[in-house]
Amino acid sequence: MLRVILAIGLAWLLTACSGAGTELRPELVEQAIAWQLSQTQQELSQQLRLPVAPDGIRVSHVKVTQQTPLKIQNLPSYQVKGTCDFTIKRPKHTLTQRQVPFEVYLQRQTAEKTWRAAYPKVNEAGEPTWLTQPLDS
Repeated sequence: MLRVILAIGLAWLLTACSGAGTELRPELVEQAIAWQLSQTQQELSQQLRLPVAPDGIRVSHVKVTQQTPLKIQNLPSYQVKGTCDFTIKRPKHTLTQRQVPFEVYLQRQTAEKTWRAAYPKVNEAGEPTWLTQPLDS
């Protein structure tokens, strides 16, 4: 009987500890959204031949509605969907949007202590690839 209780306790501890480092904290999701918005802003500025505005992006009120595990570059990752508010400060005006749907990708690094935001892109050869950016952990 004691062995069964110890086995159950050990299994519970191993399960509890294994997921502790994989929790997606709200700040990580906010950082990933802000980075993705800045990437989109840079691409639009390049296509429209406009000067790139300084980063003045603030993300708030993030509500995650879906978190799907997947692999990006053979590393454990998550596709995260939900809604958020954001504000973009431009030199001559400020744009605020509320309850905007978002979809971001977060990639867990091999040391399992850091995260990277991942942004899907198509290279010159037309093949899908990923841009990644370290996030503050």
